[in-house]
Amino acid sequence: MTLLRQGGRYVAVGLMQLLLDWGVFVVSTAAGMPTVPGNLLGRASGALLGFWLNGRYTFPRADGRCHGWPHFVRFLALWLLMTAASSWLLAWATHALGLQMAWLAKPLVEAGLSALNFFLLRHVVYR
Repeated sequence: MTLLRQGGRYVAVGLMQLLLDWGVFVVSTAAGMPTVPGNLLGRASGALLGFWLNGRYTFPRADGRCHGWPHFVRFLALWLLMTAASSWLLAWATHALGLQMAWLAKPLVEAGLSALNFFLLRHVVYR
């Protein structure tokens, strides 16, 4: 599959993930959950959706089967790394700018991390 086609699908899946992740983050933190647990809950929700959609449509297996546990373990390791970076940035934004600004910053933080994440998914997770 070409890089351009994969990139387009990655963006489409990423937008769906971002909407789910951001929505869960805003609702959970508005309900009183601290920033980092709210971010973990949002990212976990988006990650489950993203693993399935990216594995099925963006980086499909040549034989058409679903990706298995080895792919999920690599995905989880990458997710933990990206979640640590995202959580640290959002905790900083909440502390420095306030919760409502962190809500606005979340899509920017996730977009910034997504370019690196695309290449790591392509070459490490779904290879």
